[in-house]
Amino acid sequence: MTAHPPTLAIEIKRLRPSAVLPAYQTDLAAGLDLSADLDAPVTLEPGAIALIPCGFAMALPSGFEAQVRPRSGLATKHGISMPNAPGTIDADYRGEVKVPLINLGKAPFVVEAGTRIAQMVIARVERAQLKEVEELTQTPRGAGGFGSTGTGHGPLRASRSDHSG
Repeated sequence: MTAHPPTLAIEIKRLRPSAVLPAYQTDLAAGLDLSADLDAPVTLEPGAIALIPCGFAMALPSGFEAQVRPRSGLATKHGISMPNAPGTIDADYRGEVKVPLINLGKAPFVVEAGTRIAQMVIARVERAQLKEVEELTQTPRGAGGFGSTGTGHGPLRASRSDHSG
C-alpha cells in the first residue's frame, strides 16, 4: 500500500534543536509518535508520575483536537501509561506539548531523550449546543450504566447514589 498524502496542514514549531518532531511510523498509522526532549534521563519509580516535555509547540486548525494516548508497547512491556488518557490538546493551545507519564509497572523505568513516549491522533471535534429540558427522550437502556448492558439481565436500574464517585 502507498501512503496517503496529508489532508490537514498543522503548523509546528521546534522549541529546542534537540526536539524530535512528531512522526507517523508506518504508512497507515493513526497516531504520530511523540518523543521525550530531555536534558537528562528521568527515572519513573513505580507509582510515580512525571510531566515529560516534547520540545515543540503546534497550532491546530479550528475544529480539531490532538488526542494524546499511551503507546501500547510501553504499556504492555513496562506498565507505562498516562494518568489522563487520552489527553486533549485544544486548537487554541500554543504552549509546549508535554506528556504526563505514570509508571504502573513493578520496576523503575528510565525515560531518555528521544524515547517515544506517546502517540498523538488528530481528530475533528464538533461544538455542542446544549439545550436544557425538563425530560429526556427515553431509550430501552434508560439510566442503566456501569456494565448494565453486559450482564445479560437487561438494563440495571440503580439509584443515583450508586453511580457517584
